[in-house]
Amino acid sequence: MAVRRTIVGIGSPHDLEQALRAAYYLSDEELSTAAYLALALGKPLLLEGAPGVGKTEAAKAIAGVLGRRLLRLQCYEGIDAAAALYEWNFPRQMLALRQESAEGASVDIYRDEFLIERPMLACLRHPEETVLLIDEIDRSDHEFEAFLLEFLSDFQISIPERGAIRAYERPVVILTSNRTRELHEALRRRCVYHWIEYPAPEREMRIIMMRASGVAEKAARAVVAAVGRLRREPLAKHPGIAEAVEWAEAATLLNEQGARWPEAFRRSLGVVLKDEDDLVQVAPKLDSILVEAGA
Repeated sequence: MAVRRTIVGIGSPHDLEQALRAAYYLSDEELSTAAYLALALGKPLLLEGAPGVGKTEAAKAIAGVLGRRLLRLQCYEGIDAAAALYEWNFPRQMLALRQESAEGASVDIYRDEFLIERPMLACLRHPEETVLLIDEIDRSDHEFEAFLLEFLSDFQISIPERGAIRAYERPVVILTSNRTRELHEALRRRCVYHWIEYPAPEREMRIIMMRASGVAEKAARAVVAAVGRLRREPLAKHPGIAEAVEWAEAATLLNEQGARWPEAFRRSLGVVLKDEDDLVQVAPKLDSILVEAGA
């Protein structure tokens, strides 16, 4: 059963939305509500969406609002429990054993000084100080997802040489997924779920203005319009919010150095598109895209 958790200074979804804004993350009401409920009910927050919509940035901002250290576990194919939980520092253990043999003293090679904490163990041992981000869970395999499901059930692990370690309060856990594969239904049931869309044009323009230094509103609006058009193209990698911010900054820099606006956008296209086939595909359409965007 979920237990309500008090968040100092955050009494409602609106409070969290304002706090995230102060941390330079422009949330919307739906995301703020999902994050608030996850925090207040002590449940993991599962954020899904296309790459580049701001899932990882949301986790960073939430950690900043809470004043906690972000522990990021980047998932990949073949990730196992050792990479997520802990490892023993074998070279130091061997050195300690050699010293024990030479000095005749007894050494416990399973003390904390020989234990290498990975993000999930650190989260269990310091739940009041950390936020655990399990990033791109869909890139892991089903075995790791099953292990994670067990971890999220009890927030407990067993170290054979040390016994069970259990969090004394429910940790703050955020999972992200690009939905390259379907996650197990049991994992979804344990989480508060939110799907993050690309932001509406007005909000994306405000994000660019907030994140990119010295970008005029007209340039920001042109970038939003052009990026919106690019996202409708059948590209290998659609530009995310970060690429939109960087394109606005890059084009502004070239403009300040003397390039006219359409040319500044053309010359900095490699900031927003990162695939050769995408560049080739967009090249014949770029002029019309920029004209349509008002660049």
